[in-house]
Amino acid sequence: MSLHDDEVVSTPELVQRLVADQFPRWAHLAVTPGPEGGTDHTLFRLGDDLLVRMPKIGWAQEQASSDARWLPHLAPHLPLRLPAPEAVGEPGAGFPFRWSVTPWLDGASPAVGELGTGAARQLGEFVAALRTVSTAGGPLKAGTSRGVPLARLDDDVRAAIAECGDRIDGRAAIKMWDRSLDARPAADGHWIHGDLLPGNLLADGGRMTAVIDWGGVGVGDAAADLIPAWTQFTGAGRAAFRAAATDGLDDPDDAWERGRGWVLVQAVIALPYYWDRWPEFALACRDRVTAVLAG
Repeated sequence: MSLHDDEVVSTPELVQRLVADQFPRWAHLAVTPGPEGGTDHTLFRLGDDLLVRMPKIGWAQEQASSDARWLPHLAPHLPLRLPAPEAVGEPGAGFPFRWSVTPWLDGASPAVGELGTGAARQLGEFVAALRTVSTAGGPLKAGTSRGVPLARLDDDVRAAIAECGDRIDGRAAIKMWDRSLDARPAADGHWIHGDLLPGNLLADGGRMTAVIDWGGVGVGDAAADLIPAWTQFTGAGRAAFRAAATDGLDDPDDAWERGRGWVLVQAVIALPYYWDRWPEFALACRDRVTAVLAG
């Protein structure tokens, strides 16, 4: 089963042709399958120092342009590397979306619980630094995207919890969701990454090196970037992340409760969708529900 019913498939041959046609300076570089992509991009290595990101589906088609607009703006203010595009490609050779060429960033996505308190503090400081960047002219989060008021997702989350059936403790999930909704809403919007799941973090030697996949970037509720507390860290690591990531927030305790809600939003909506399409991802979503319900 494909990941999405309307998924657009990319191949090394397609990428080689697009690169040769649009960026002939890189035409001599080999194209090889890259690391496993996420839900919305297929990745290819281009030589040793570059990465090509090919959208799989329509909802990701604007990310190349967004990355090119906003990552160079954010990068100078942040303590970890960002994959600001070297070039943005146009549709062609039968491929319908814009695509991007970014630097190859060293590091690997860490397993849950793999990183210690030092890396947890690093990531928390990154989240706090992102909030200090001026939001003037930034894209406001809208609709039901991550970073809007949680109440907008109430119907979707309750329906998803019901659809999860006995895969999760639905009663406990509803109770936790209600607790998140009861938290004081964010008073101000800040820059957020919007999708700080383990696959979008890079580390090397126990140290954070980069934050990738900025498809959820925008101005919204800072609590949406607290999800690594439950998706990446446990115990002392979680405490270190919380201390650093909430530093300077006017409402740290309320943001923490909203952060739990954002974990539920991602996990319970994704779990039934990917149960058969991407079982490993679905099981990871189930583990995230368990983690947030446990505390």
